[in-house]
Amino acid sequence: MKRRLKILLFVSVGFLFLLNTPIYADEGKKSALKGIEVLTGFGKANLQDKEHHYQVYPLFVGFNFNLKPLVKKTGVNYPGLMEFILEPFVSYVAEPNSNAELGTNLLFKIGILPETSKFQPYLKGGIGVVYMTQHTREQGTQFNFNEYAGAGAHYFFKKNIALTAEYRYRHISNADIDKPNSGIDTHMGLIGLSYLF
Repeated sequence: MKRRLKILLFVSVGFLFLLNTPIYADEGKKSALKGIEVLTGFGKANLQDKEHHYQVYPLFVGFNFNLKPLVKKTGVNYPGLMEFILEPFVSYVAEPNSNAELGTNLLFKIGILPETSKFQPYLKGGIGVVYMTQHTREQGTQFNFNEYAGAGAHYFFKKNIALTAEYRYRHISNADIDKPNSGIDTHMGLIGLSYLF
């Protein structure tokens, strides 16, 4: 478990270092940090205990890094969003008992329409780590890994501020570190604001 956490930490720090190198000098920017998005909402998962569900109210704070200058170096000039997101989060768990989650995610987001569009649908996916104070029959550990897949859209009501709505599917697993490890699959509906620098 410690080895996997160290690898995840090493990869994320290395990627952030890469994103803040002179590769962005051609755009006249010192950093690839493009914006911040704050999302909250509701998530629900079925548990083996049929009397209860796993209900969670997350708060995600995403630091969005522009990948387009890096991708441009390979000769690809993609017109839509291309971002790497470092996303710490905290969640209130309402069911089966009052508990909490704390973690961080490493996500990639790719836009479907040109980046200049006022309405910008996107796809998002990635991995992360989470510590859960809730004990469940599904997971033998409280430290677990997340896998995410989702879709959403930004609507820019101002030049640099967007209303954001998103659906996410989240799978929690401990990667067979301990038994049981049947996983928890959560469906999330999220809404929030995105701010571009």
